[in-house]
Amino acid sequence: MNIEEIRKDFPILNRGIIYMDSAATSLTPEPVLDAVLDYYRNYNANVGRGVYKLTQIASQKYEDAHKNVAKFIGTTANELIFTKNTTEGVNTVASGIGLKKGDKVVVSLWEHHSNLLPWIRAKKTLRIDLEVVKPNDAISEGDAKTQCALETSDFVDAIDKKTKIVAITHVSNALGSVLPVKEISKLCAENNALLLVDAAQSAPHLKIDVRDMGCDFLAFSGHKMLGPTGIGGLVIKEELMEELEPLTVGGGAVEDASFADYRLKQSYEKFESGTPNIAGAIGLSAAVAYLEGIGMEKVKAWEEKQGKRIIEELRELDNVEIYGYGSEAFEHGQRIGVVSFNVNGVNPTEVASRLDREAGITVRSGHHCCIPLMNYLGLGSEGTVRSSVYLYNTEAEVEKFLDLIRKISNS
Repeated sequence: MNIEEIRKDFPILNRGIIYMDSAATSLTPEPVLDAVLDYYRNYNANVGRGVYKLTQIASQKYEDAHKNVAKFIGTTANELIFTKNTTEGVNTVASGIGLKKGDKVVVSLWEHHSNLLPWIRAKKTLRIDLEVVKPNDAISEGDAKTQCALETSDFVDAIDKKTKIVAITHVSNALGSVLPVKEISKLCAENNALLLVDAAQSAPHLKIDVRDMGCDFLAFSGHKMLGPTGIGGLVIKEELMEELEPLTVGGGAVEDASFADYRLKQSYEKFESGTPNIAGAIGLSAAVAYLEGIGMEKVKAWEEKQGKRIIEELRELDNVEIYGYGSEAFEHGQRIGVVSFNVNGVNPTEVASRLDREAGITVRSGHHCCIPLMNYLGLGSEGTVRSSVYLYNTEAEVEKFLDLIRKISNS
């Protein structure tokens, strides 16, 4: 993987920025921008709304985007709907699967608010039962607590015959830790429970195969995987398409309508009412093509190398505490290059501010939209500093980041 060639596609990096906040939003390469602008410049028309040449071109490009993005994550176009983001995907499932009083939903302590709040709302409005899987209390002290480990065994008692759906993150956005979703999917199958996977942090960094994973729903966001903002995807297992109610209804989603009733289309189109984010979908298609051109295994290996370096060097600092699994977890597929840490005695926001002021290094600080997790770790008032590397980060950038953290920790 030629990092210098890759970096040429990200001109923003020429402005003295060391971008280490890709877990929030990744940078967007020139080929993706070109694809978006090509739509607006050369065939700007709505899709599925006419017979003239421009709309036919736009419609074909949009259909091609469905196919390309679906293939990237190991499914087919008829099982993928485009959404705004992961949040909309989760809400589509939470509002559309017909939850009722007494249904049980299982989530984990690691969840981002986007895969937690919709289920809390269902608990409040529909009176469902919501169970949160946490680490084994018997080993949740000291270093074990900072690791906040979740294993398949932690889900065994939670997932039972009363469970309607299990909604879990694939990779924690706050910890970088990976859940064993394939093993958890087997527990779901044994109990006839549905499985939704939040892949917002895994789709950009790991090779995803929905069928091999064994989930019923999978949601992800384009802006974390080199795509534009405002576009994401939700995979819905084909046999569940008819059962799931769309989040919205309107133009483009119906076969027929009268003043009394309407008949929805029997494909992904029923979930995409109104004018979709055409340019965003085309941009996301270009983003997955870009990632495929490099190779997801190469992306993964490069990130692991940088992430491992960061964790091992931070471990050497007496005043720094790291959260989530250690560097050895990379060897077992239990981690990605997202590293949460704190410098003792220094507010994480001040650490992030100094990194930006003194070296142009961008990291995130705070709760990372995971307040319950931060509270569990005893960090509810401040949160953590989070660095997240991607395919465009260099070894020199990582060293500069580490040098400044050493300086901060010794000051």
